[in-house]
Amino acid sequence: RRVHGDGRSVLAGSATSNMSRDAVEIEYSEKYADDAYEYRHVILPKNYVKRMPASRLLSEQEWRELGVQQSRGWVHYEIHKPEPHILLFRRPLGTDPHTGLPARRPDQPVHSAPVAMSGRATCA
Repeated sequence: RRVHGDGRSVLAGSATSNMSRDAVEIEYSEKYADDAYEYRHVILPKNYVKRMPASRLLSEQEWRELGVQQSRGWVHYEIHKPEPHILLFRRPLGTDPHTGLPARRPDQPVHSAPVAMSGRATCA
């Protein structure tokens, strides 16, 4: 990744047969956070908009198929209507980047495995 002076980074390198030249132009922001989530935005080439659904969020499979590469746990959480080629992602603070699972907060109760009762799964 090449980092611009404004903190954005760009995936650098030559395009492979499976990756278009545009995929090399995907830009990744630095991460930023609030009390609950870490965030980042990803800037796709503008011509990608025609390949994206207009009125719904992308699943992980969909954004990965567009060439977005990032660790696990990120969720496309908002559409920036003025610039739909900018994808907004977030994940809970403490998410394991290898599993995508959020860390358990110290104030969260520990639940045992769900137990089936009357056809419904509940915490025991």
